[in-house]
Amino acid sequence: MKVVHLDRKTGEMKLQVDTLDDMWHLDKVLAPGDMVESHSMRTYKVGTKEEKKPVTIRVNVERVEFAKNANRLRILGPIVWGEPEEYIQLGKYHTIDVEAGDRIKITKVWKGHELKRLQEAEKESKRPRIRIIVMDEEKALTAMLRAFGVEYGAEFYSSGSKKGDNYEKSEGEYFGDIAAEIERHPEKYVVAGPGFAKENLKKFIEKRKPELLKRIIFENVSYAERSGVNELFNRGVIEKIMGEERFEKEMKLVEELLIEVHKDTGRAAYGISEVKKAVEAYAVKKLLVLDEYLRADKDAEAVVELADQAKAEIVIFSSEGDAGIKLKGLGKIAALLKFKLRDMQ
Repeated sequence: MKVVHLDRKTGEMKLQVDTLDDMWHLDKVLAPGDMVESHSMRTYKVGTKEEKKPVTIRVNVERVEFAKNANRLRILGPIVWGEPEEYIQLGKYHTIDVEAGDRIKITKVWKGHELKRLQEAEKESKRPRIRIIVMDEEKALTAMLRAFGVEYGAEFYSSGSKKGDNYEKSEGEYFGDIAAEIERHPEKYVVAGPGFAKENLKKFIEKRKPELLKRIIFENVSYAERSGVNELFNRGVIEKIMGEERFEKEMKLVEELLIEVHKDTGRAAYGISEVKKAVEAYAVKKLLVLDEYLRADKDAEAVVELADQAKAEIVIFSSEGDAGIKLKGLGKIAALLKFKLRDMQ
């Protein structure tokens, strides 16, 4: 993502969308009543025939859909302006499809946390991406770290058995499939797992595609499952490798919060009413809020804005990540406090 222009007085922002992650961030900041302008195609009827015509069009946002599988963001609303005028019908509904490489203009009343989110998205876009494989002798699970969470991909299985006659051949085919998957993508890889399977894969690649080893880091995890991917985050492996802090930070914060809650230290608050009290008392050090909740609930939005004004650190959790699921179970919003509220009573 690249913010090309921002006028804080008018609320006009022009930006370039580069990745699927950028679309995910925009899905979280666009709301009904915002204005979005972009190049698009509009169906124009000539006699009995319909033709698609290129237009520049502005809609009043009513609905936003993040179409992850289609690699696009869909923005629907009535047309409020457009050109050429002969292809535009004001008030008619139109869907703007935003794809990688598109430029759009957004006009809205920007909230502090929304601007911070896009600033972070711009920084994230400059960081290298990383792919993950967790594996053992029988199967391999692939994943990729994205802004909206860990996206799981292809799985590979070994058809051989150590007791079988064709085990060596089956193992070679299994490792060949994994090596081909790595070769297909330019990103850096973390290959992790229990036992010796990953070491044997390393030897296999060293013999056949040694150049791939330059962008593979081998690590140990307990299981070749999604829990193995989470283990890499919890141990800070991903953070160390690529400087990616978002998901490690979310997981560490929610674990810190749970410790404070379970120990009943008085330095944690969760649920909208308790967090609101803490914010009003200027007791919040870090405020944790689920992205979906922030977008859909006016009370949550008001509390976050007040916390931002009080200089609290705002951390917006992805609802698709494991840390976000844990936060959801705590009322979707929580806070780590600077001091015990009960000390003030």
